[in-house]
Amino acid sequence: MPKKNKIIIIGAGFGGITLAKFLKNENVEVLLIDQNNYHNFQPLMYQIATGGLEPYSIAYPVRRILRQRKNVRFRMAKVKSVDTDKKKLKTSVGSFYYDYLIIATGSKSNFYDFDAIKNILFPLKSIPDALNMRSFIFQNLEKSLTKQKDESLEEILNIAVVGGGPAGIELAGALAEMKKYVIPKDFPDLDITKLSINLYQSAPKLLKTMSDEASQKTLEYLEKLGINVFLNSKVTNYDGDKLILSDGSSFATDTLIWTAGVKGATIKGLPDKSLAGGNRILVDAFNRVKYTESVFAIGDVAAHITEENPRGLPMLAPVAKQQGKSLAKNIIRMIKKKPVRPFVYKNRGVMATIGRKKAVVDLPNWKIQGSFAWFLWMFVHIISLIGFRNKFVAFFDWFSNYLTYDKPLGLILRPHKRK
Repeated sequence: MPKKNKIIIIGAGFGGITLAKFLKNENVEVLLIDQNNYHNFQPLMYQIATGGLEPYSIAYPVRRILRQRKNVRFRMAKVKSVDTDKKKLKTSVGSFYYDYLIIATGSKSNFYDFDAIKNILFPLKSIPDALNMRSFIFQNLEKSLTKQKDESLEEILNIAVVGGGPAGIELAGALAEMKKYVIPKDFPDLDITKLSINLYQSAPKLLKTMSDEASQKTLEYLEKLGINVFLNSKVTNYDGDKLILSDGSSFATDTLIWTAGVKGATIKGLPDKSLAGGNRILVDAFNRVKYTESVFAIGDVAAHITEENPRGLPMLAPVAKQQGKSLAKNIIRMIKKKPVRPFVYKNRGVMATIGRKKAVVDLPNWKIQGSFAWFLWMFVHIISLIGFRNKFVAFFDWFSNYLTYDKPLGLILRPHKRK
């Protein structure tokens, strides 16, 4: 009996999970490695941070996803490095040899010049990030009801969101709705007018990758929700109490939420010339990592640079899913000595939500805003969740919120202190 090819996938995100699924029942041995034992639905992370959903609504155990895939195994481990010459992957639970290695490690927050103080910022790239943010915001709400000698009420309550991409505007919108509908009910003795939500975008428009119509409508929605939006505004300094802008103006706040950028979460051992800008990995049209053999990369961490896409494909879930499916088929073709086919991304649209009945959707031939866009956004995100229970819980929570203008939040189960 011929030896089965060993395929290692690093990362249980959209790309890694899709790839593993499409290798089901093939004559290969697949090992999926991730430092967490769950797949989380990143687009809804802001809902965890603001209490609209609980973590179990967007997270699903990897082993349960792989139950019916007998040729796929899972190990919870951290990857240390790869030796591409020996085809050997070193991890926290030992070393593994491979015939094909797929890097689907996704992205992580890019703090740029603020890396030295990242521990006092609030990123939104993981469930622990979201829970820390939620706890800190509600700790400050409780703190605001007691007299503080060294801090003003505004500094305790104010929230700054840095970054005007989908994560930033969705989070800002959810915070504004929380301020309007939830906090007055739970904190009736709090002067809510002291709470300001500021959103800072260094570029001249919000949602840079979407249409001008979507960007303008998003700005309109945010301002109607009472959010102070500052375009062409770059944050230059933050000391934990006050942020400073390039024009010299400042904003007092204990809570600075960082959604200003991401970079590829690469692994050690790859040739330096295989890396592109944004810490992404250079790949060809077949998702092969350049200057290596039998190593591939998909999703946010991969950059296929062409004249049409000088910065690589957008770091979106649909890209990762389509690459995972395409690569699974190509690997089987390679094993069977058949010609491989180049990956072609099919853009089916981009969307973002700003709040209740407020969303923007850019389809290839249509641009939609408002209530219909919001219902479309909600439908797409619910059906994209893994597991019937997750779909049901998310729908029930959202439907309940829609009827009551309320959210099931407020529990400080794990208090968070900035380091």
